[in-house]
Amino acid sequence: MSPAEEYARRLQQRERKATELERLHIRIGYVRLLLGIAVGLMAWWAFARHAFSGWWLVAPIVVFAAVAARHAKILRVRMLAERAAELYRQGIARIEDRWAGTGQTGERFQDLHHVYAADLDLFGNGSLFQLLSTARTRMGGETLAAWLLAPAKLQEISERQAAVADLRDRLNLREDLGVLGEGVGIHPEALLQWAEAPPQLRHTWVRIAAPILAVLAIATAVVWGAWGIILPFFVVLGINVVVARRLKQPLEQTLHGTEHAFEDLDLLSSVLARLEREAFSAPRLQTLGQQLVSRHLPPSRAIAKLRTIIDFIYSRDNMFLRVLDLGVLYTVQVGFWAEAWRRRHGAAVRRWLDATGQIEALISLAAYSYEHPADPFPEFTTGPTIFEAEELGHPLIAAEKCVRNSVQVGEGSRVLLVSGSNMSGKSTLLRAVGINTVLAIAGAPVRARRLRLSPLQVGASIRVNDSLQEGSSRFYGEITRLRRIFDLAGGDPPLLFLLDELLQGTNSMDRRIGAEGIVRALVERGAIGLVTTHDLALAEISGSLDGQIRNVHFQDELENGRMRFDYRLRPGVVTKSNGLELMRSIGLNV
Repeated sequence: MSPAEEYARRLQQRERKATELERLHIRIGYVRLLLGIAVGLMAWWAFARHAFSGWWLVAPIVVFAAVAARHAKILRVRMLAERAAELYRQGIARIEDRWAGTGQTGERFQDLHHVYAADLDLFGNGSLFQLLSTARTRMGGETLAAWLLAPAKLQEISERQAAVADLRDRLNLREDLGVLGEGVGIHPEALLQWAEAPPQLRHTWVRIAAPILAVLAIATAVVWGAWGIILPFFVVLGINVVVARRLKQPLEQTLHGTEHAFEDLDLLSSVLARLEREAFSAPRLQTLGQQLVSRHLPPSRAIAKLRTIIDFIYSRDNMFLRVLDLGVLYTVQVGFWAEAWRRRHGAAVRRWLDATGQIEALISLAAYSYEHPADPFPEFTTGPTIFEAEELGHPLIAAEKCVRNSVQVGEGSRVLLVSGSNMSGKSTLLRAVGINTVLAIAGAPVRARRLRLSPLQVGASIRVNDSLQEGSSRFYGEITRLRRIFDLAGGDPPLLFLLDELLQGTNSMDRRIGAEGIVRALVERGAIGLVTTHDLALAEISGSLDGQIRNVHFQDELENGRMRFDYRLRPGVVTKSNGLELMRSIGLNV
């Protein structure tokens, strides 16, 4: 069964379940209404007409409470079924290339000064991040973004590929995580700030004395009630009042911070509890699972203990406990319990967040791998710097529109000089090479029949514009980017540079001399790459670099006054330009 068929089957099941639960919800709603009316009538007969004892109301009230509890459970299950159905709708949309405009854009990770993020459409609407991310927490999105923005070591890439392969067919796990919470939850910065903050309650003697004072308060109250001796009780109560007043501010900070943090910890607990039930085989996933344990406790159990403390904190609003609070130092003792939890498990929260983020990022890559079974993992080599792709495509272009080309750079020729007319596909080729390299070094499958490459660092100058805010021209922005790309050359891993219409913001003489110098310098520092141009004069630099540059081109045809492009890469230099034809085709008299 294909991924699309499996998603469609599951979507139909979840929609059917949601429909059945909706009908059940309506029926139970009528039952609750009838029970409420019945209880109201019985109460009127019992208390207004004195027809029978009020104790007879206990049974219908219990039934009403049971029905209400059952109703709440049905509403939650229906909500989960609806979320699961939406999950599979989004999956089908991704498979059918209808995903643009839906899901997380990752706009918050956009950095216009990054050496390739904006050039390769990593973030924003219709971006690679939007295609990939299925993360339910902010950590998952942040981890995925970090993987896309920087190359990983070869060992790390290999471990991620194995983990993605292990997670690829675990649809139930992806569904269970996908239906948790609404939107993208958990704010790791605030949670870490609470978990790793220094203790507010530093009075060790109070932690020891509080239970003793509580016992003394109860004992002296018994003495007062039994023998009428009141003084000991009020002495102990006075001590308790002094202790409570002295600790009032740090207590409020501790309890309020714990309540606020638990809002995120509760969702994190649900995510971690589901991950704990999964038996992974990939070494990376097993290692991440081990990182979740805190003091020999799985995180869900550790957070369950905090949930109990939170219940105690909420219980302070109970009228009975308000009366007893000062007598038994209830608030003080709950505050110390909260501090004790943070002391024992606070350091583990960072590990929980990091492991959760990594697993969610891997699950995002696994979902992409499952939904695109024809996309293979790339093959990495530790030999010479190379990029060899067969039938390379762009993953953000719909399959029926995507034209694939084979690209070889490294052995034999270190630079491809791509010439061609406007709109012929030069920039798209650069982006296809770049974005597939980003996928490869992140540990993901690639859009190609086969891709063999060495570990690479991408540097791109494709979408560089002027900036009014920064007071820089397009040419200055380009040469500034080129400087940053040049600084990456000669490093580890080697550089793959992607330069679109190199130095087009200056005159032809400066452009030719500058372009030759830049390409020569990059090649001498061990870099490989692609350079595009529609300036035929620039194609002549290939003869001055000792065979390091190979010319390839895209071409076009003019049919019935309209330009036609086949987007096929061909050897050699392009022999014609379409600039005049394009101007004439839109009515310019040239």
